[in-house]
Amino acid sequence: MNDRKVVIKKKIKKVEEGHHGGAWKVAYADFMTAMMAFFMLLWLISMIAPEKRAKVAQYFRDFSIFQKTGQSFMTKSSSVFDESGANASKITLQMEKRFQGSASNSPVQMQQMLKRLIRQRLGDVKDQIRVDIIQGGVRIQIMDKKGRPMFDSGSANPTPAAKRILGVIGEFLENAPNKIALEGHTDALPYVNGRYTNWDLSVERALAARTLLVADGLESSRLSRVTGYGDTIPFVKDDPLDPRNRRISVIVLFQHSGFKY
Repeated sequence: MNDRKVVIKKKIKKVEEGHHGGAWKVAYADFMTAMMAFFMLLWLISMIAPEKRAKVAQYFRDFSIFQKTGQSFMTKSSSVFDESGANASKITLQMEKRFQGSASNSPVQMQQMLKRLIRQRLGDVKDQIRVDIIQGGVRIQIMDKKGRPMFDSGSANPTPAAKRILGVIGEFLENAPNKIALEGHTDALPYVNGRYTNWDLSVERALAARTLLVADGLESSRLSRVTGYGDTIPFVKDDPLDPRNRRISVIVLFQHSGFKY
């Protein structure tokens, strides 16, 4: 009897965490992390210019696992995100053609596209170009700057800068069906010879702009009117002699904006 061994069994109680334990918390945390990453991605995409998104989208659309295994588009990041190179110009031209149908229906869209075009292809002279929305359409004002005129002094001979600017704008306007109006403006400096006035000069400069646009491929039938206003509508009203008052206005006309062709 004294040789019997006493065996004591201890039972450990398992305490459950909640109804289903704590596994759901891990799954929920993973879900929230994924959602945060997704919305961060959407925000980053919205901050990138459309032409950059187009380049990235083109890369993945044409990607082949058999031809580009081990390659990354980040190795070509300079070509994807360079807004001043030939690559950006090519993308911009593609977007202009794609823009042809919708641009004629929205002055705001056309204004945004023109500003982007000027920033990319005319960045060195962008301070001499203004794009705004007026009653009747979208107005592009090409103005003089001290030391950088658009026409030779006192004449209607365009400078190389004017030819370049009008060439880029004319190339864009070829892809939109809208009618075009041209306006010429001068400063208030009078001519010594009273037989030739600022009225004559403003008209001749507007006609010179018309000649350049047509020579660059714009159909002459697209031009609705060519007008000269002399010095009667200054850009800088407080200083009639400011060089910015000497300018050419290219107006893209919209029928639903209150102007009838």
